[in-house]
Amino acid sequence: ANKRGGAQPQRPRRGVTLNIGIPCIITSKRARFRAFARYIGEVEGETGPWIGVEVPVGESWTEKKLAGRSWTDGTVNGTKYFEISSNTAGWDDGEQRAARRRRIDRLLSDVPTRSVSKKREGDALSLERQRLKRMRSSSPAMSDTSTSAEVRGLFVRPQQVFTLPSIPGTDPERSPLDAFKVAVAASINKALPEVSLEAAYKAADIGRKGVDFSVAVARFKLGGKPDPWAKKVEESFVADDFIESVKAEGAFLSFTARTTSLTRNVLTTIDHYTNHSPTGQPSFGSNESGKGKNVVIEYSSPNIAKQFHVGHLRSTIIGAFLCNVYKACGWNVTSLNYLGDWGRQFGLIAVGFEKYGSEEELEKNAIRHLYDVYVKINKDAETDESVNDAARAYFKRMEDGDESALKHWRKWRELSIERYKDEYERLNVAFDIYSGESQVGKASQDDCLKRLEDMGLVSDSNGAKIVDLEKYKLGKAVVRKKDGTSIYLTRDIGGAVERYEKYKFDKMIYVVASQQDLHLAQFFKVLELLEYPWAKNLEHVNFGMVQGMSTRKGTAVFLEQIIEEAAKVMHEQMQSNEEKYKQIENPQETAQEIGITAIKIQDMSAKRINNYTFNWSRMLSFEGDTGPYIQYAHVRLASIERKNPNLVPLPPPSDIKFELLSEAKARDIVFLLATYPDVVKTAQERHEPSGVVTFAMKLAHLIASAWETLIVKGEPDEEKAKARLFLFICARDVLGAALRLLSITPLERM
Repeated sequence: ANKRGGAQPQRPRRGVTLNIGIPCIITSKRARFRAFARYIGEVEGETGPWIGVEVPVGESWTEKKLAGRSWTDGTVNGTKYFEISSNTAGWDDGEQRAARRRRIDRLLSDVPTRSVSKKREGDALSLERQRLKRMRSSSPAMSDTSTSAEVRGLFVRPQQVFTLPSIPGTDPERSPLDAFKVAVAASINKALPEVSLEAAYKAADIGRKGVDFSVAVARFKLGGKPDPWAKKVEESFVADDFIESVKAEGAFLSFTARTTSLTRNVLTTIDHYTNHSPTGQPSFGSNESGKGKNVVIEYSSPNIAKQFHVGHLRSTIIGAFLCNVYKACGWNVTSLNYLGDWGRQFGLIAVGFEKYGSEEELEKNAIRHLYDVYVKINKDAETDESVNDAARAYFKRMEDGDESALKHWRKWRELSIERYKDEYERLNVAFDIYSGESQVGKASQDDCLKRLEDMGLVSDSNGAKIVDLEKYKLGKAVVRKKDGTSIYLTRDIGGAVERYEKYKFDKMIYVVASQQDLHLAQFFKVLELLEYPWAKNLEHVNFGMVQGMSTRKGTAVFLEQIIEEAAKVMHEQMQSNEEKYKQIENPQETAQEIGITAIKIQDMSAKRINNYTFNWSRMLSFEGDTGPYIQYAHVRLASIERKNPNLVPLPPPSDIKFELLSEAKARDIVFLLATYPDVVKTAQERHEPSGVVTFAMKLAHLIASAWETLIVKGEPDEEKAKARLFLFICARDVLGAALRLLSITPLERM
């Protein structure tokens, strides 16, 4: 609408309930405006004339009409007006009101600023103003949005007002593509009522066959050839704010999203959940699928008194990722490091310490010194069986609670844990609980063993107690040694029982190498035979082995050496650019983070179940699919604000002209960013970090290819430059979110 009494909105298409246009705006800069609109069609059983709505600036009367249920009528100088209550069902909590504000930003983004003098204040309108003031004072969301410095005109396209149907399991507010998939489902359901909204939604594949959304009609099993059914959907399609067009291609439907709506929806959602998240932390990509559920994740689990070997690296990296991705999906996560701190090897170390130990060396580096002792005494044991006898006797004293045998073990354990914490901190990993085999109570182990015996599941074999699992093709599992000492499996069983009693978990995950597949299968089967109902909620996340992981000189390696060497190489490369090197505050720490990124990305690039060969030259390259390349992409995105001080701070999303992001490359970036919430969901469902790495790689490559097309610095159209800058900032935020999900710290400079 152009001016007061101006153009009337077109009559809506069949089936459209509400059609809105604005012939005039009456407003002031005191955080209020009143808009006039016209009803066409039935709304609450009546046909309306021109009507007006008064709401706080920043609030969308259109959105309130779509969401609301109650109406208030009044007349000002012969003009009928209404206002829909914002306190209606579905709009009560703060997060939903915040969501409403985001949609308002989207509605207002394309509209030019317009001031109109304040007129026609009537008594009824004054009463409504007072009521709204009270509403605003009791509503933080309304108060926050009523402080806009300038008033903007509001325009709603006279095509149709489209209300998305609700489909269980969808989350359009957090996952922008959900809204477009729901719109696709609504179009299919409207044309083919025999296809439910849920079925249509699940059939909408994202980004396949080179289109936004594709649907294989044959999936619906409607009878006969699918081609006519697809044609029927195409013929009955009506464009809306989400979907622009559909094309039937044989048995497939190809839907195209409306570009400006897609761009606005995606980028404003990213901005909101990054900078204004209800949690106070960046949370774009997160969801609440696990809300109220508890998961315990056991990972890393090195052996006390041994150096952190590269063999523990994969468990640590994958486990940290799983903790992050489960938190992103709303689960309550307890991360647990189940240390190998019990067993005959400690008897061996105790015997060795008497011969080779040094308290001074122990204080300097407990893990390294105890490892040296272990290597030396193990060599002695190869030729002297009495050493093994002494070790077994010592461990038996530990199991029997002999304090003289336990005091040294406790000291070694504490010193080792402190050393491990330093290693984990370098890897950007932290644990809620440091547990271990030693922490499993003897009573719980004995109870489980007695329960097995009472159920007739245990038999004797040369003095040892075993559970025969041959009929499950799992062999025979030893649950008690012939000398009466416990075994790893028994401690695992007792530990699982104790954990359930303590945490009441809905799921417990063991991140352990595929070499231990048989052990975990026996462990889970024994718990199942013990008839614990929660046994079905245990999962083994396994992984392949790292092959050829050593220093570049080929020497035997500990993780500490790998990190130090990677950091050294990165530091040397950073020093090659003296100007940029001077701008980095902590070059050594930055070099270490790049090195760790290189290690982690190489580890998580392939499917976790696959073995992979450690490759120094590929890992440390700044080109191709490597960790340094992704960090460089993030650094370059982070620098764009520094290079364009004339454009920052950017205006709010409502003032960004998204329609100026018309280039195909911009759309490609937006669409890829929109897929990130689905990437997170899939990663959690499959326990697979490689999908997140692939996403980060794609985004890094796509951004690299866009710099020459989507110019910011030097772009003569300032509004276009701002829109592009906003796009790149959102890309930075999402790439940073993906890196943090992988337990990698995104860098600002390098």
